[in-house]
Amino acid sequence: MTKDETQDANRPLAGVRVIDLTHMLSGPYCTWLLGALGADVIKIEVPGRGDFTRSVAPFLDEKSIYFLSVNRNKRGIAIDLKHPEGRDVLLQLVKEADVLIENNRPGVAARLRVDYASLAPINPRLVYASVSGFGQTGPYSMRPAFDAVVQAMSGLMSMTGEEGRGAVRVGSSIGDITSGLFAAVGVLAALEQRHRTGHGTYVDVAMLDSQVATLENAVARYLNAGDVPRRIGTRHPLIAPFQAFPTQDEPIVVCVDTEDQWQRLCATLERPELLAEPMFRGGNARVTNHAALEKVLIEAFRTRGRAEWLALLEAAAVPAGPINSIPEMVDDPQIKARHMISDVAGASFAAQPIRMASQESWPERAAPELGQHTDEVLGEFGYHPQEIARLRKLGAIA
Repeated sequence: MTKDETQDANRPLAGVRVIDLTHMLSGPYCTWLLGALGADVIKIEVPGRGDFTRSVAPFLDEKSIYFLSVNRNKRGIAIDLKHPEGRDVLLQLVKEADVLIENNRPGVAARLRVDYASLAPINPRLVYASVSGFGQTGPYSMRPAFDAVVQAMSGLMSMTGEEGRGAVRVGSSIGDITSGLFAAVGVLAALEQRHRTGHGTYVDVAMLDSQVATLENAVARYLNAGDVPRRIGTRHPLIAPFQAFPTQDEPIVVCVDTEDQWQRLCATLERPELLAEPMFRGGNARVTNHAALEKVLIEAFRTRGRAEWLALLEAAAVPAGPINSIPEMVDDPQIKARHMISDVAGASFAAQPIRMASQESWPERAAPELGQHTDEVLGEFGYHPQEIARLRKLGAIA
């Protein structure tokens, strides 16, 4: 067994075979994570053009950085699912697969006859996951969706941004990413269920549902207390002080959640009189009087620079941190210590964050070229070179 094979065998999802019919971000993010944890992910793309994100700039060595990032840890084959013999090839793969994941708009898989109803009879142990904008049911199910649409419709944008100003999209595509994460969790839960029942199942994950689930406290406050969340900048709606503050140079974030932390903050700021101020006595009082508190703290924090304040706050065990740029984050010693930057075939990306006692991290494999592993994969499924050549000539594979 080679070193790479030994490393793969030690991964938690070693032996799990995933058929990846996803594209863009939500689905590929899910399958990237499963692949990083050791699943054998076989990404199927349309011959000729492949995943749309292959054409998205910027590029590294004429390859899309977007595509390279979320399609690591996969083998790539090209099959024309609209070709009868191309679909037959997929059916052969499905017979030996554990999981199939797709993120087309509802109805597309059924038209191609690769939906769960068509494939479950072929492999009753198959776990089939669909990720879509609005799910497989409901009045919006057939609508297309993108991250910004979901951020807007979920209510997230209504509570993101500065007070008195317009709604703001969160900088990361969390509408896509959270649905990819929930899909991965759903797949793993379905595999565990299969261990008990012997049967696969269908997993339906919607981007909108996933985004709503991440709004836990905001939803609970509205439903149970009538509190409508609104835009309040960096401030926390229920805790104070818990926000960004300017310093002599660069801003910092300070988060004080307990009375002990509040006392240590006042001591660090050399403002002991704040402890006796009735407006700031207790967490609820500080939230109610946040505007007055903010004015006092801004004045105090402007007396020193970011580095000095962060050192003092760390010494006092008051939670605080810099507002890093992406370059600053990448160079942060904690990020380096946790190996959160993954170097793959001359390119660098954010790594998967799961660490286990048995393995600090696993090396990642580069995203595949379009159809790179077609012959290799089909050979593993029993196709002879002559048959592969015939299918390629027909245009069923590439």
